[in-house]
Amino acid sequence: MCTRMSSAASFSVWDYVVFTLMLLISAGIGVYYAFAGGGQSSSADFLVGGRSMTAVPVALSLTASFMSAITVLGTPVEVYQYGAIFILICFSYVLMVAVSSEIFLPIFYRLGITSTYEYLEMRYNKVIRLFGTVLFIIQTVLYTGLVIYAPALALNQVTGVDLWGAVISTGVVCTLYCTLGGLKAVVWTDVFQVGIMLAGLLAVIIQSVLLQGGFNTIISDSAQGGRLNLWDFDPNPLRRHTFWSITVGGTFLWTSVYGINQAQVQRYISCKSLFHAKMALYINLVSLWAVAICSVFSGLCLYSVYKSCDPWTARKVSALDQLMPYLVLDILREYPGVPGLFVAAAYSGTLSTVSSSVNALAAVTIADVIRPYLNLSEKQLSWASKGLSLFYGAVCIGMAGVASLMGGMLQAAISIVGVVGGPLLGLFSLGILFPCANAKGGLAGLLSGLALSLWVCIGAQIYPPQPENSRPLPLETHGCNISGSSNWTANTEENLERPFLADNWYSLSYLYFGPLGTVTVITVGLIVSILSGGRQMKVQSGLMLSKDDLTFYKVYSVLKEKVSGSAGKFDLVQEPEKSFGKTNFAFCDVELFTQTPA
Repeated sequence: MCTRMSSAASFSVWDYVVFTLMLLISAGIGVYYAFAGGGQSSSADFLVGGRSMTAVPVALSLTASFMSAITVLGTPVEVYQYGAIFILICFSYVLMVAVSSEIFLPIFYRLGITSTYEYLEMRYNKVIRLFGTVLFIIQTVLYTGLVIYAPALALNQVTGVDLWGAVISTGVVCTLYCTLGGLKAVVWTDVFQVGIMLAGLLAVIIQSVLLQGGFNTIISDSAQGGRLNLWDFDPNPLRRHTFWSITVGGTFLWTSVYGINQAQVQRYISCKSLFHAKMALYINLVSLWAVAICSVFSGLCLYSVYKSCDPWTARKVSALDQLMPYLVLDILREYPGVPGLFVAAAYSGTLSTVSSSVNALAAVTIADVIRPYLNLSEKQLSWASKGLSLFYGAVCIGMAGVASLMGGMLQAAISIVGVVGGPLLGLFSLGILFPCANAKGGLAGLLSGLALSLWVCIGAQIYPPQPENSRPLPLETHGCNISGSSNWTANTEENLERPFLADNWYSLSYLYFGPLGTVTVITVGLIVSILSGGRQMKVQSGLMLSKDDLTFYKVYSVLKEKVSGSAGKFDLVQEPEKSFGKTNFAFCDVELFTQTPA
């Protein structure tokens, strides 16, 4: 199959038409929401959609926000190289949704905050709030740079799409609809883009199945090639992917994204009730599974097509991340516009993630840096929000250059999220779950967790894990029309002295970077808090998790009342005006909303 393409194919006119149409529709949604319903008249309209969104669009937006081009291009290659064990990430999605909806969501929704880091000042102090804000900004700018650059590079070298033209056009379109339409535009473009992502993946799957002679052939080829390695219960934390690293590490990783990350929490807060916010999370679970299953099966299709002639080893592509665009042009080039649909799918992932990041960065800067220190009117804050969207859009485009220094898409992205997200998850968990936690403990824990995560992550970049820990699967070239073909073997640094820590500490699975930071923050934070008099602290009840926040307790209470004959109302639906900003007077309704007369 590999020999069908003698050189890299290029886009046809119809491919460019499909791709351009996707960009124009995304920009059009932004223009529409800039003027619909009177436009974005206040910062609350711009940053949290006027807190009037419903569950389904928010759910799809939650999926699109972190299911980027890295998912469309990186996950199939992960399966191609390491096997389908990555599908176990679906288990971690279930645990993540349960934890996020029961522990973090009720707190943030009750407080009605625009930035999650407002909570850190309420619970600890202003220093920790600013520390958390700065960490979030650094993490998001780095991650977004990777999201913009990686797919542009992969597509450029295979399809001929201009590299920096793609990077700049992606950034400009995102910044345009973020600046014009605010969160509502971001959410509705996400809905459109998640549909395009699934359509692109399904086009690859359907054509691969037809070419290979059915699903059974693809599954059989994958089994023979060792790609169906689903159940590996090895507890060794140095192993790159096992059941434990993917489910446990993945749960911490995705909880740091869906539980406390500003880009996601901003969407919950935009919902018109707590019930809609929780429903958005659970509907999002279904779409997460759909994207994960499609991307993993695309990886199995990729292996089935190239099982006897690996394009990377045969030097048909210069990097593994280019394999999916190569496959698309190989099997779909006879269908005008379909390769363009796949590229549109990859860039839809990029657009959705970048737009979410830009909007979240603007929200955090307004809420944590500008609003507390400058006395601005709502109109001025709205204009400042738009200006910040422009600024962060430009910064993320510039940051794309730094991304060229990183390794494979998927691992680099997860490492960035884990190293910063893990300690921040620990800091929020410490405050929400432990009444004795104080500011000294929080700061000491955060610094310790961040230092430990950075240490192991930087060490892993300098001394990559050995093949016995990463365990890549063999890739064959015996079916290629090239001379001297041989099986693929891992690239290892020859004659490089590896210190003791390289194979016993830096080789820790990248999925454990997040849990390492979280556990360190909680452990150090509790010890320091107790030693510095944390047991005498009195915490405002609204800042802590209570049994009334738990859905199961509410169900139990209703059933108990029914049995006793005095049934109460099972009220999961809390109207935002009943709960927003009542817990802390610094964040009251007057500050968070602009009330417009009926």
